[in-house]
Amino acid sequence: MPRSTEIRSEPVKSKSRRTILKAGGALFVSVVTPLPACASQILAVRVWPSEDYTRVTLENDSDLKVTHFVVKDPERLVVDIEGIDLNSTLKDLVAKIQPNDPYIRQVRVGQNRPSVVRLVFDLKDEIKPQVFTLAPVGEYKYRFVIDLYPANPPDPIAALIQKGDWMKEMPKDPAQAQAQPQAPAKPDPAPLAEARPPVEDKPEKNPKVAQDEPRLQLTRMITIALDPGHGGEDPGATGARGNREKDVVLSIAKRLKRKIEQYPNMRVMLTRDADFFVPLGQRVVKARKVQADLFVSIHADAFVQPTARGSSVFALSEKGASSTAARWLANKENSADLIGGVNIKTHDRQLASVLLDLSTTAQINDSLRVGNAVLKEIGGINKLHKGAVEQAGFAVLKAPDIPSILIETAFISNPEEEAKLTDDHYQDQMADAILTGIRKYFAKNPPLAKNKLT
Repeated sequence: MPRSTEIRSEPVKSKSRRTILKAGGALFVSVVTPLPACASQILAVRVWPSEDYTRVTLENDSDLKVTHFVVKDPERLVVDIEGIDLNSTLKDLVAKIQPNDPYIRQVRVGQNRPSVVRLVFDLKDEIKPQVFTLAPVGEYKYRFVIDLYPANPPDPIAALIQKGDWMKEMPKDPAQAQAQPQAPAKPDPAPLAEARPPVEDKPEKNPKVAQDEPRLQLTRMITIALDPGHGGEDPGATGARGNREKDVVLSIAKRLKRKIEQYPNMRVMLTRDADFFVPLGQRVVKARKVQADLFVSIHADAFVQPTARGSSVFALSEKGASSTAARWLANKENSADLIGGVNIKTHDRQLASVLLDLSTTAQINDSLRVGNAVLKEIGGINKLHKGAVEQAGFAVLKAPDIPSILIETAFISNPEEEAKLTDDHYQDQMADAILTGIRKYFAKNPPLAKNKLT
């Protein structure tokens, strides 16, 4: 009996051991087998329509693989995004397309196949799409960008003339132009052209500025390029009350534009007239396309300490920054392309050459002259951060043939000055001061015959 019991117990023990091995094996397999990958998530969708182009931005938590193609008759852009599933955030893109969008009629969003979402943009006209991704920067995670540019962009000078209808204002005969009133009924801060040669200037307080030399007097249309900084994906600096630099400077630029347009022999172009981003190099290119006589970039300064205050004017430097603060500011402003989002594959050699050190000494000297004239006027309405025009390597000031200045209207990071920057009266005063400085500069330095009586 004992032997019989021993023999019977042996199979039971073996069976128990096999059961334990099976359970352990199952546990081991479950540990080493990879779990199904989680789909990427779309965190936000943003649409930036403008006459120049419409930008659609999808912000997500990882880099995405994207393919796209254009379909004709009717015009459509199809975009397939791999590794994501349709979510409510992505569905919101449909409602973000406005009826007045210049290029997009509507967008359709759907799950094309497992882990692939398809976007179909029904277009109003033929476009040239640029589709690219941006690495995380600042407060942004990965971004997938769709830029819709018109296939046949309008001629910038023709568009400028059409908007202002200046041809009716300017006489064909230059002799008649001398006799024609050059300003509206209100007091003119300074004539743009005088019949007699300019009086020799007194030495400027800024030792870096050369004395004005006598120049050929010529009455013709003067073109000003106004550049409201930042825009779109790039908000610029933000004040303690939540006011954004891009909104403040656009408002000041529009006020200044309206004031300039009161003068029949002056016309003005905005590098952006709405909330969209323009790459730094393209701002320069835009000014050159309209043959601008002056480029004015408008900003609202910011610093790590809220006590910093005052207005400033900057010009380009051939050698180095005039101060550590100027260098810091130039580096900050030059980083706008990273935040705003630039498709680096589209940078051509011509644009790259413009952004190199092609700016001439003459351009910098003229920039310092107009900068001093503007700084003097701004000093009448706000404390100056520095008493002279500063210099640094601002990319947006590197047009080789256009005097260019950058104005920091006030510190938006200072609570008191933030309140000023959002005040209608202060914005008007700032626009008046800038215009007065510009007109005083051109009264002493009439532009040469670059684009004649356009």
